[in-house]
Amino acid sequence: MSLLTHVLACLFGIGSWVSINGMWVELPLIVPDIPEGWYLPSYLIILIQIANVGPLFITLMHRFRPGKLDERPVIYCIVALGVVASLLMAFFWSHTVTVGGSSRSVPLLLLTFLLSIVDCTSSVTFLPFMMRLRPQYLTTYFAGEGLSGLVPALVALIQGVGVVHCQNATSANATAANTTVVDDGLLQAVYQPARFSAQVFFVFLSVMMVVCLAAFVLLNYHPAVARERKNDLYFSGDLAADKREQSLSLHAQTPEQKPMISPLESVKGPRSSFGKGTYSNLEVLFIFVTLAWVNALTNAVLPSVQSYSCLPYGNKAYHLAATMASVANPVACFIAMFKPTRSLIFMGFVTVTGTGFGAYIMGMAVLSPCPLLVDTSSGTAIIVLTWILFVLTLSYVKVIIGVILRDEGHSALVWCGAVVQLGSMIGAVSMFPLVNVYGLFKSGDPCNTKCTM
Repeated sequence: MSLLTHVLACLFGIGSWVSINGMWVELPLIVPDIPEGWYLPSYLIILIQIANVGPLFITLMHRFRPGKLDERPVIYCIVALGVVASLLMAFFWSHTVTVGGSSRSVPLLLLTFLLSIVDCTSSVTFLPFMMRLRPQYLTTYFAGEGLSGLVPALVALIQGVGVVHCQNATSANATAANTTVVDDGLLQAVYQPARFSAQVFFVFLSVMMVVCLAAFVLLNYHPAVARERKNDLYFSGDLAADKREQSLSLHAQTPEQKPMISPLESVKGPRSSFGKGTYSNLEVLFIFVTLAWVNALTNAVLPSVQSYSCLPYGNKAYHLAATMASVANPVACFIAMFKPTRSLIFMGFVTVTGTGFGAYIMGMAVLSPCPLLVDTSSGTAIIVLTWILFVLTLSYVKVIIGVILRDEGHSALVWCGAVVQLGSMIGAVSMFPLVNVYGLFKSGDPCNTKCTM
């Protein structure tokens, strides 16, 4: 394998969701300067779900016009759109337009929608493109996808976004004659000014999209990558169409790349017409339901309550959980690179384990602002560790499913991306009314961690 190709695949993966992830981490700096205020996250959720028209179109094209759509031109278009939209965001995010007598951040919302189309469509185009590379590079791509959340988070951390300084607060007690100011002993959260502006941050996101575009160009045209494809029997022809070449592919040479069930083994129940028919209909259903469930939890359900689950333990716990969880994603991909598996039983076990960690996090969010062990260091350590293990286990499941579907062929990866978006959408639609409409969760105070109901 080529180290250069691994690096390029990782950089290519970073560009998949770096724009929208960057928007989320920059919110504390953006919100005070726009008329929408903290209603902006609600608008972002809606815009991201509407942007699923992109992957829907790609999926329908593959379903009704198979073989007619080449991912490469689409990837060039959406990545170039991401570069331009991120750059325009740097200069116009604070501009407002009067709509119906009210001031609205129309440029910000429009550019966010375009970036959402870019990132959502990447799920159904980037993954199928990775079919052109060896299976090992798919794991590296997933590591890059994980870094698409970590990199902007680290830059925002350097920028100083969301850094809170706790100061003594005072309360005014009015009397009939005068007003007496009394120190009530409480601490008030004050956000510190950023080290550099939001404009610089969005320029950085635009540069990251340029890096993604450059990596994609090199994956297509660099001699080292092309030579590797040419000399590898895995890429000689369409394996799904020519069954004779399956015996010559890397599946027959490298134990890591064998399907979970060998073609010589019997499959319980009728073989599915999906992909190469390695799995039964029930197994295919299990794989896709698990994929949707995992992405619903990791991309929508639990992130929407992260502040509720962590802030009662203090601002440090919140930042530690967010940062270390972002690190856990690429770590899971590296583990999968060296310890690959295609066992559906093991995948189910890890999924249940990760769901258990998610259940604990959701429980603490429901109990906010008075979760278990709220005033203890052990409670802080447990919530941070739980977030790390939650992301680590379910990210590993994502990679397992990606490797399984990669073996099943090009169309399987298209459906993989579509189900990822479907699961994320279901999770977001389910949590939006619970958090934003019915207000079932109550936020904790990052400075005053002592529980008060």
